[in-house]
Amino acid sequence: MQGLSFAKNKGESIKALFLGAHSDDIEIGCGGTLLHLLKQGHEAEVWWVVFSANPERRTEAEKSAALFLSEATKKQIVVRDFKESFFPYVASEIKAYFEELKRAINPDLVFTHFRDDLHQDHRLISELTWNTFRDHLIFEYEIIKYDGDLANPNVFVHLNEELCSKKIRYLIENFRSQQSHPWFTEDAFRAILRLRGVQSNASSKYAEAFYVRKLVLD
Repeated sequence: MQGLSFAKNKGESIKALFLGAHSDDIEIGCGGTLLHLLKQGHEAEVWWVVFSANPERRTEAEKSAALFLSEATKKQIVVRDFKESFFPYVASEIKAYFEELKRAINPDLVFTHFRDDLHQDHRLISELTWNTFRDHLIFEYEIIKYDGDLANPNVFVHLNEELCSKKIRYLIENFRSQQSHPWFTEDAFRAILRLRGVQSNASSKYAEAFYVRKLVLD
């Protein structure tokens, strides 16, 4: 299996945009990849955008983002208050904010929700990502949930035990409002990382997985 890197040269600067419909989505879907990216020593400018959070979840989101981004060279954390579970019905407002993002940042990498995610909020964010950032490298991440909408990803980022444990610890410690959900557990988060590690033959055992629909090599 051929391995590629996020940057052509070690230490090269990277500008990345992370988009999540809800306050814990980025961490669940690609938190380990972000930690891996920062650990590689790249100068990273990161925009971290959460589209929906009530006051309690806003506090959790901001605290969590600060932890995950502690080694970023520059960071911009934005938490909006679009109505959760109603994104398709306020799509024009969310679209207007995407236009603001397009003027504010020209990222090298964009991380967003899986386009075939069955949660309507997740799906809309993915659709608007592709509609807005049309000449960018987009990684669609996955969220485990009751709906059973996991598919067959085509890009994997291998993670070692240290990064997996850190990702899961940050999630469990920061999002206490979510711990009543039966899927918000350490073993569930580790299970999907282990499964994707098996699929990508990771010597480190674990991986996060993504769907990349368009990629140009030079």
